[in-house]
Amino acid sequence: MKEKYCLYLRKSRADRDAEAHGEGETLARHEQILKALANKMEIKISAVYKEIVSGETISARPEMIKLLQEVENGLWDGVIVMEIERLARGATIDQGIVAQAFQLSGTKIITPAKVYDPANEFDEEYFEFGLFMSRREYKTINRRIQRGRKAAASEGRYIASTAPLGYKRIKLQNDKGWSLEIVPEQADIIRLIFDLYVNGEKNSDGSINKAGSTKICRILDRRNIKPLSGGAWSPVSIRDILCNPVYTGKIRWGYDKYEKVSQNGSIITKRRRTNDCIITQGLHKAIIDEETFNKAQELLKSHSKISVQSGKKLQNPLSGLVYCKKCGHLMTRLAPTSKTPYAALKCPNRYCNNISAPIYLVEKKIISSLKMWLYNYELNIQRNEIKHISPTYDNSYTTLEKEAAMLKSQLDKTFDLLERGIYDDETFLERNKAIKAKIEECNKAMNKLQELKNSEEKALSIENNFIPTVKNIVDGYDTIKDASMKNELLKAVIKKIEYIKETRNTRGRRDIDNFDLVLYPIMPSK
Repeated sequence: MKEKYCLYLRKSRADRDAEAHGEGETLARHEQILKALANKMEIKISAVYKEIVSGETISARPEMIKLLQEVENGLWDGVIVMEIERLARGATIDQGIVAQAFQLSGTKIITPAKVYDPANEFDEEYFEFGLFMSRREYKTINRRIQRGRKAAASEGRYIASTAPLGYKRIKLQNDKGWSLEIVPEQADIIRLIFDLYVNGEKNSDGSINKAGSTKICRILDRRNIKPLSGGAWSPVSIRDILCNPVYTGKIRWGYDKYEKVSQNGSIITKRRRTNDCIITQGLHKAIIDEETFNKAQELLKSHSKISVQSGKKLQNPLSGLVYCKKCGHLMTRLAPTSKTPYAALKCPNRYCNNISAPIYLVEKKIISSLKMWLYNYELNIQRNEIKHISPTYDNSYTTLEKEAAMLKSQLDKTFDLLERGIYDDETFLERNKAIKAKIEECNKAMNKLQELKNSEEKALSIENNFIPTVKNIVDGYDTIKDASMKNELLKAVIKKIEYIKETRNTRGRRDIDNFDLVLYPIMPSK
């Protein structure tokens, strides 16, 4: 059977900097070098993986995810890459995932400098050491870059990669870095937004209507003025413009802080905004004068809403749970009025035609859906009893472990027999390959046993823990009056809910639940 090899190509930060200075397209140059290496080694390349996006973690690199899955499945005998740092330079856990995938599958890593064979103890240590050093280098480079950005911002240079509406990025002449240049037609939009917010909209009779962020959106949409992203304006984008000091000729750096947090077993990046940021005089010209900008800030501060955490009691039991199936927005609570003496669930997207419904009616249908889900789940358990493997698992796993240990001992002896001249090269390779195949079969059997046990434990966890929780919620939900407690209970068993309603209720038929819900339980049904 012929050995199969592939290429993995990814740009580093240094490569992107080199391209910016006109040194040519990196991936194409690397591909040419690695293909020449493959020809020299008489290796046939069966696939090429080009990482177009740049991501610090494996989860942000789709081609790397695909390659690792194939490596774990034993599809490749070797991966050709410019240097091992291209495989993983981010978090230590990602480096561990990469190292484990190549070691367990026995996949070689071929670079122009060295061939790493995971079966070789010294190569394995060299590989792990290389990843460790690349991580240290990455952190050092990152700290240096952040210091440079902070210094550049303090000197009034524009650091961000994209310019805000009203400006375009320009390279500083005879100097390092970038600044901003006013785009006249876009600057007029910025001036209009500030004028509407600070002074209001003038009517034909001379009277003035106050204009908040939502009303400004409608005015801009009505005048067919588009944001940079196209589509419709949002109140959030208007508020972001109104509080951005860049329009007064300032530079703000560090306003957005990105933090990594663990959520549901995976690492995600969350953004938070802080007032602990750098604001300095920029090298660019202002679009808005200081007086107008300060008036806008005073109005923003006076119009700011008090959050639930500041003392308000949660009133929406479905907060953070129900999403519009048409546009994907998180549904919000519409407070009771004199015309509608009940709280309603509505889509906040003013361009979405998903029809609202009373919250009490949505709650009733959610509980009814949970009851039906519970009934079907329990019925499914009765029809398909869980096949318990625990009694036999330990014995089987121990037997396989002993067999794997014996085979590894046999594998070690083949090297000894080769050195003593009892095995010739051909016999050694044949015997070595046969024992490795048996070891792999043992490992696969052990992994399969572990998967079966994990599956059983998950099923038992659902049966013993999740189902009683759902039962308690279904039985006691109607007796609870506190919206916050209801919300907490629903979130304990439901990941999210999708809502859609196409037809309005006619007079006198308000309690007809002519809408559809799709529930996503936290524990999937069998």
